[in-house]
Amino acid sequence: MSTPVPILMYHAVGHRPAKAAYRLSVSPEAFAEQLELLDERGFTPLTTAQLGAAWRGGGVLPPRPVLITFDDGYEGVHRHALPALAKHGFASTLFVSTGWLRGPYDTGGALDTMLDWDQVRELAAAGTEIGGHSHTHPQMDQLPDDELLFEARRCREIITEELGDRPVSFAYPYGYSSRRVRRTVRETGFAQSLAVGNALARRRQGPYALERVTVQRSTGIEEFQRLVEGRSIARNFAGDRALTKGYAMVRRARAAGRKVSRIRV
Repeated sequence: MSTPVPILMYHAVGHRPAKAAYRLSVSPEAFAEQLELLDERGFTPLTTAQLGAAWRGGGVLPPRPVLITFDDGYEGVHRHALPALAKHGFASTLFVSTGWLRGPYDTGGALDTMLDWDQVRELAAAGTEIGGHSHTHPQMDQLPDDELLFEARRCREIITEELGDRPVSFAYPYGYSSRRVRRTVRETGFAQSLAVGNALARRRQGPYALERVTVQRSTGIEEFQRLVEGRSIARNFAGDRALTKGYAMVRRARAAGRKVSRIRV
């Protein structure tokens, strides 16, 4: 049996994030305190690529593995998170929505101040794995096939062009995926992908449906410790899971309705 691994999902790190990003943000002080706890408790942070390679090849994980991941590409990851990570020598993974980052590919729609590509390159040079998070951050399971392929492929092309390395890890925007979405991400060239789920990641979930645990503004240090140790996760996120299941049914119905409409046309 493989060891379950906590994969922590962060978004913005900042003192005064925009209202739309606030709930899923953490303060720089809270983030630093959480890293101190991981260090004191003997956790070993890995990148998503390292975990995927170990589980694909049957490798041995280090003691108390944990993944620190960031979604979207908020500027505070460079300003606040990078120095804290460097202090402890911790690895991390940043999943960027390429159309949200400041620069030539910006399509608008970002919720707060985002990274620019020079900052992304500095994060990569410091050891942060850069992964894909689509181009425009849509609900990918709601897209027709051509748009779905574009979102995954364009994201991978831009990251490759800007960094000189092909990204191998992906995270689904909003955590939403389906068999069709996972197949497209795999066929685009990503080796593993992360959902949300609010549960520990296990090898049996498969490389394209690894679950993560949400860290947000309301996560206190005692709750954080329980999350990384795999205690009380189901109870902490019971309400979120109920809402997620209900919304999943709505999304499937919407997708089926759009498919029928396209066939009729």
